[in-house]
Amino acid sequence: MHEADARLFRSVFQGAEKRWLRTVAKSLSHSADGYLFVLLPLALWLAQSPQAFSLCKLLCLALAIERCTYWLLKNGLKRRRPQESLDNFHSVITASDRFSFPSGHTSAAFLLATCLTLIYEGPSAPLYIWASGIGLSRIVLGVHYPGDTVAGATMGSAIAYASASFLSG
Repeated sequence: MHEADARLFRSVFQGAEKRWLRTVAKSLSHSADGYLFVLLPLALWLAQSPQAFSLCKLLCLALAIERCTYWLLKNGLKRRRPQESLDNFHSVITASDRFSFPSGHTSAAFLLATCLTLIYEGPSAPLYIWASGIGLSRIVLGVHYPGDTVAGATMGSAIAYASASFLSG
């Protein structure tokens, strides 16, 4: 399975060698660094959105579960990043932590997209396009395998749904 993931990784990474694409990937990746989890609820609260409190409750619970799960998986499984495990490969950026699985940026992005979709019940396509772009950017930047981002997307979405179910039940 790792070999298939590594082949797909190399294909995506090598297909995105244009400088402008990697610049866009860096910017997109930074948008999932965590500040949106504070700024977005704050902006919605200041705009007096009636659902802002519900979003805050859901995000607090879901993020607490997601960050713990992410940390346990990442430090328990200890999958090496592409730069450490592939010969003659150098990532575009240096990751903030040591291990690769799952992608925390992707998990957080899908968690946020799912929480917003559940609370605001509006058009979700732009949110999930953004979250998918986060996952792709992590591959383009050379810090995650595709399987890491798929796991992150699944984990973030599932935790958001489970947290919402817990709060409503």
